[in-house]
Amino acid sequence: MAGIYIHIPFCKKACNYCNFHFSVNKQALPKMAEAIVVETVLQKHYLNEPIETIYFGGGTPSLLSADQLNSILAVIHQNFEVEKQVEITLEANPDDINASNLQVWKLAGINRLSIGIQSSIGIQSFFEEDLQWMGRAHNADQAIQCIELAQAAGFDNLSIDLIYGGPTLSDGNWKQNIERAIQLKIPHLSCYALTVEPKTALAKKIKEQAVPNVDPEKQAEHFAILTELTQLAGYEHYEISNFALPTKRSRHNANYWQGKHYLGLGPAAHSFNGNSRQWNIANNSLYITAIQQQQIPFEIEHLTQQQKINEYIMTALRTMEGINLTQLKTIGGEAAVDRILKEANRFIQEATMSLELNHLIITPKGKFYADGIAAELFQL
Repeated sequence: MAGIYIHIPFCKKACNYCNFHFSVNKQALPKMAEAIVVETVLQKHYLNEPIETIYFGGGTPSLLSADQLNSILAVIHQNFEVEKQVEITLEANPDDINASNLQVWKLAGINRLSIGIQSSIGIQSFFEEDLQWMGRAHNADQAIQCIELAQAAGFDNLSIDLIYGGPTLSDGNWKQNIERAIQLKIPHLSCYALTVEPKTALAKKIKEQAVPNVDPEKQAEHFAILTELTQLAGYEHYEISNFALPTKRSRHNANYWQGKHYLGLGPAAHSFNGNSRQWNIANNSLYITAIQQQQIPFEIEHLTQQQKINEYIMTALRTMEGINLTQLKTIGGEAAVDRILKEANRFIQEATMSLELNHLIITPKGKFYADGIAAELFQL
C-alpha cells in the first residue's frame, strides 16, 4: 500500500514562523492545478501498488475550487489503483470552512479534514493574542466555529494543529487550549513546539530582539502538560507530536513513519519508493513551465544501506511502537541490530528508552529528546 501527497503552494497570508514553500500571490493557482493534473499522468508508473491514502497539503489546499479539486482526484483515480476505503485528507484554512465548501469537499470524496497539520494554515491556538503574534489569518472565534461547522457537516475524522512554547502562551492558556480541543471532541491532535526556522519573519524578529526567543524549559513543561491531559482523555500518543482517539490515527502520516512508499505531486513535493528519494523543484513558475513541456523538474538521491538504516531509525523511533529489531535486521542485517543494541544500552540505563518484545521504544521520559537520541543511534 502507498500514498499520494499533493502540494498546493499558495496561502492568503504568510505566518511569521513558516518556512514551507508557498506564495501569497494566488494568480498562478489555476495553472498550478492544471500542471498537477499533468504531472499525475507523467508519474503514473512511479508507484506499482494500491493507493490507500491521498493527502492535499500546502500551503493552503482549501483554496482549490471544486473543479480543480475534482480534476486532481479524477486523474488520480484514472491512473492509479485506489483502495475503496482510501483516506483522503484536505488541509483546510479556518477562513475557508463554510457550509458551501464543506459540501463541495464531501461530494469530492474528502473524508478527513486536517486544520493545519504541518503547514502554514491551521488553528494553532484558541487565544487571540497567540494568533495575532503568529500572524494567523483567523481569530479565536473562527477557530471554534470552523470545527463546529465541520462536525455538523458530518466530518467526524478531524484533526487540528496546536503550537506550544511560544512567548505569548502561558502554562494556563496552553492547558486551556488542550482542554478546549478535548471538549470539542477533536479525534486527532498534532502538537508542535514552536521552532525558529532560518530565514523566517520570526527568526528576523528574534535576531533584532523585537520578540523573545523560545524557552526550551517552557516547551518541556508544555509537552509534559500535553501528554498528561491527552492520556487522561483517552488519546493514544502514537507519535511524538501526534495524539489520536482509538481508530483515528492519520493513516497517511503513519505510513511515512512506517517507511511505506509515496508519490509527491506539485512543487517542492517529495517522493519515496524504498530505494530512492526525489523532490520537485521549489519554484512555482519553473515547475509549471517544465510540466507544460511534459518534463518533471526533480532531483533524486539513491539511498545507501546506511541511509536506509538511519531513516528507519529516525522515523520508527518517533512512534509508540518504536524500532522493530526484526525489521531493522531485514534492512541492515545482524550487524545493524547488534550495533544499535549496544548504543541504546546507555539510554535504557537512563530510562529514556526501553527494550520491549524485540522493540526499542522511547519512554515518556525520553520523548522530548527523541530527535537527539535518534541522532546518537545513527549508523555513521
